[in-house]
Amino acid sequence: MELHILEHSLKVASIEKEGIQICTHGLIKLAFLASKTRCKFFSLTETPEDYTIIVDEEGFKELPQSEHISVADATWLALNVVSGGGNASSSQPIGVTKIAKSVIAPLADHNISVFMLSTYQTDFILVRERDLPMVMHTLSSEFTLLRVVNGETVAAHNLGVTNGFVKPKLVPRPIIHPLSSPSNMFCVTSLDPDTLPSVATLLMDVMFYSGGQKEPGASSEDSSHIRFFSFSLIEGYISLVMDEQTTQRFPNNVLFTSASGELWKMVRIGGQPLGFDECGIVAQISEPLATADIPAYYISTFKFDHALVPEENIQSVIGALRKRDNDHFQSYFV
Repeated sequence: MELHILEHSLKVASIEKEGIQICTHGLIKLAFLASKTRCKFFSLTETPEDYTIIVDEEGFKELPQSEHISVADATWLALNVVSGGGNASSSQPIGVTKIAKSVIAPLADHNISVFMLSTYQTDFILVRERDLPMVMHTLSSEFTLLRVVNGETVAAHNLGVTNGFVKPKLVPRPIIHPLSSPSNMFCVTSLDPDTLPSVATLLMDVMFYSGGQKEPGASSEDSSHIRFFSFSLIEGYISLVMDEQTTQRFPNNVLFTSASGELWKMVRIGGQPLGFDECGIVAQISEPLATADIPAYYISTFKFDHALVPEENIQSVIGALRKRDNDHFQSYFV
């Protein structure tokens, strides 16, 4: 398989809920008027806590300076595993569980922190730019390493790694984080960019103005029903993650669906904000799922991580993760 190092230099930021109004002009431009910007990589994810933005440097210029925006103090690069070549963004996703043992676990063992973004089309592994030489050293035996330069895919060179490069020592795996599973069921979908103008008003409402409303079907007593919505526009491809009730607001035949109309349940990782320095958080989830052969999407946000697994597999997931907890003498699934 090939590991593509994309050319985007990315920023990861958090926008506080109370500060979203001052950012909507820039965010709407990035999401719906991309031709008016030079941005090629934009993702917005709303959680109960905040909005997480992943955006390239050109897109970041569209956001205002504000005390309501916190930016992770690193530049990130996006990696993409491609099976059989082809364009990374248009290929079917390999799946985070399929790369758990070949990518996620080795990076965790070598003390390299990752930030994950699964989309309808593919899976992006974000690493700090300064960690790239170590990433390449760690993964070069398993993958053909290629770099995207000016839209062309070329062989990746050593990037300053010399024969004197010292292989880092394997580090102990981190503490096991608490997990929870909201009651919502989610859809991972897309739409044709040509149809985006026809649903732009609806999408703006979902993104910025519906956060305080309970979707139909969620009872007032259902405290485990959470707000989660993700929109990505990356190299011209749109990806959407929303709960089942939100999809029902869209006109028929606008959203792409699988033949089975598959629904996904969420596993939420973290009892308190996770930060960016701890290594192995994604591995904590993806390795047991890989062992159980359960597919998953994975979306990291500024404060917590989120895995989406097929609805019919949720009990198997809980069992696999509880077994992992028991192996570590702890039980953290709530």
